[in-house]
Amino acid sequence: MSIREMEFKMERRGLLKEGDRVTVTEGVLPSNYYYTIDPSLAMSGNYPFRERMLAREGVVKKIIENERGFYVMAEFEE
Repeated sequence: MSIREMEFKMERRGLLKEGDRVTVTEGVLPSNYYYTIDPSLAMSGNYPFRERMLAREGVVKKIIENERGFYVMAEFEE
């Protein structure tokens, strides 16, 4: 098993905190996948088909706030 770390964009402060267990929903675009932390708390960027995520549950490891907004770093076991 390996650990995969992914970044998600969160629109508002306080929706998630470090240590929270999260589930994700996979969305499909014509040439990419994207992932949403349920229930629509944060969204990933687009990932090509070859980088599809297999896990659907993970843990929030870090919340980052910078000039572009709030970002969630989450880890998933695959």
